[in-house]
Amino acid sequence: MKFDTAKGKRTGGAASLVKNRFNLLVALIGAGMMSILAATSFAQGPSSQDVDRAQLLQGQTQPPFGPAGLPEGVEDGHAASSPNDADIGEQEILKRATQYQPLTLLLASPIFYTSNVALTRSGEKSDVVIAPTVGAYYDPQITKTLYGHFGAREQVFYYGDNTGFDFGSLDVEAGLNYFLPQFHNLILRGEYDFNRLTFDDRLGDEFFSNHSLIFNAELPFRFSRAQQLSVGADANISVAADHQSPRRNDYEGYVGYSAGLTRALTINAVGRVVVRDYHQNGRTDVSEILSATASYRLTNWCSVSAISSFAHNDSNKDVFDYDVANVGGAIALTAKF
Repeated sequence: MKFDTAKGKRTGGAASLVKNRFNLLVALIGAGMMSILAATSFAQGPSSQDVDRAQLLQGQTQPPFGPAGLPEGVEDGHAASSPNDADIGEQEILKRATQYQPLTLLLASPIFYTSNVALTRSGEKSDVVIAPTVGAYYDPQITKTLYGHFGAREQVFYYGDNTGFDFGSLDVEAGLNYFLPQFHNLILRGEYDFNRLTFDDRLGDEFFSNHSLIFNAELPFRFSRAQQLSVGADANISVAADHQSPRRNDYEGYVGYSAGLTRALTINAVGRVVVRDYHQNGRTDVSEILSATASYRLTNWCSVSAISSFAHNDSNKDVFDYDVANVGGAIALTAKF
């Protein structure tokens, strides 16, 4: 190098050497900046685990079957009332006709333990999650067996120790549900859902959004006024998303059982199998999910629940295999009009 440098000086190539070194320095700085920007983009970009966490944790406070806010079951071609409706005593004693109430307002605060915060295959970390929820649903009766559905729900998930995983989830829904009494009370649902994920409670700081169409068919089997077995299938088709890597279509089958043990106490158990077909990288996951809930109505508008679930995810990309268990409780305030 010394010889070449000296030779360069003797031949008048010093200017060329300085230029080459300057170009090399610029290239290194550029590469460094690209590396930093790429690392920042990767850190801030959404992953499939973010979407998985949102769906699994939201499932802790969703109704046992079908989309949120929809009437469950039918009786004589009308949406069936719950066995634990506050007015059931009047029905039995006074034979008063049930009046359908289409508007539901919800305020809930679940708290539960989760065994695998990041949904990783190994090195799992557990934590406590608090997930306050506010929602409003309007299900107007259009005909005797056709109902509209409009809903909006915001839920924020706060982790006790791993606060970097905090996120918020907004859902806006619109659709129809149709009851067919002549086909064993078959329920058909079609819905548009907009889902938006944000960093912790910074509701303006979005990191993923998705537009999807949801189609659901559910066949209820009522053993009595207080017991029901439901078998169903649904498809959740993503029609647009602002990031492609977490984007996917979900195809699900489920079996669920619900029972009103008393006028105030209800239990639900659901088993689901979900095939998740990702739009990129040829990835396909199969998830098996078991969940159980026991709810006790303290008043006409206040209830408490014990909640639990277990999920096993098996992917054709082994790095995305995981198991997670959640258990906890919730208090909910509900008003119907």
